[in-house]
Amino acid sequence: MRARRILVARCENGYTMRLPWARDNAPDAAPGETDPVCRDLDCLSMEHCMEQHTDKALVVLSGGQDSTTCLFWAIRRFGQANVSAVTFDYGQRHRIELEAASTVAKLAGVAQTVLPIDTFAAIGGNALTDASLTPQTGEAHTDALPNTFVPGRNLIFLTFAAALAYTRGIGHIVTGVAQTDYSGYPDCRENTLKALELAIRLGMDAPRLTLHAPLMYMTKAETVHLAEEVGAMAAMAWSHTCYNGAVPPCGECDSCRLRARGFAEAGVADPLIERTARS
Repeated sequence: MRARRILVARCENGYTMRLPWARDNAPDAAPGETDPVCRDLDCLSMEHCMEQHTDKALVVLSGGQDSTTCLFWAIRRFGQANVSAVTFDYGQRHRIELEAASTVAKLAGVAQTVLPIDTFAAIGGNALTDASLTPQTGEAHTDALPNTFVPGRNLIFLTFAAALAYTRGIGHIVTGVAQTDYSGYPDCRENTLKALELAIRLGMDAPRLTLHAPLMYMTKAETVHLAEEVGAMAAMAWSHTCYNGAVPPCGECDSCRLRARGFAEAGVADPLIERTARS
């Protein structure tokens, strides 16, 4: 499948407007091809952009780096009064994640709903919910997914988020998943999200409900620059990424290393490291 380079311009609201070529690594699209639904930062026209940005959005907020960035991306795009957050208490081993999500939501000035779904803890078999497992570190030498993969987690999160959005008349759901993530989690891929979006639209009779993944094709360094652009850096100081639940971050797990590398490549100091160093 051939990828074409993207040409972008800024609409008058300051958002990226896609010109008729697909972005690098995205599914092929013929010149002039359009999509009826506004996605990510890619608005198809200034008129459509202005229309979409008045809608309401629900952000899946874990309290981590990516979801924090996406929360402020959504505020910039839809307006603070039109954005709310949902956090899932899914039996994760480290409760600091829930505390981080709560703090980030308060700093962003948005309402947060916490939904309990402890099924993943009952299932076990992964290092994020099973205390008997230690998160794997380093490059994998097989095609097997790392033991930090929670099977079906994003599928379940987004389905529950869609159900909540449906009851509240919210047409947009924002998630921080990224296909370029080193882990290769299958439920972070664009084809998975598009299939899920279609299933949700059909199953809930909600033809306009849209899943947004602003970070889908960004490197970690690019997400850092986006966080700067949308004003997320102050809240980023209270985000949590460490698989081992450590504060300050352990710096050894894959999640900590990925975050550190992203900030280093971006040439930006990590606000979380600066805050905890002062403590």
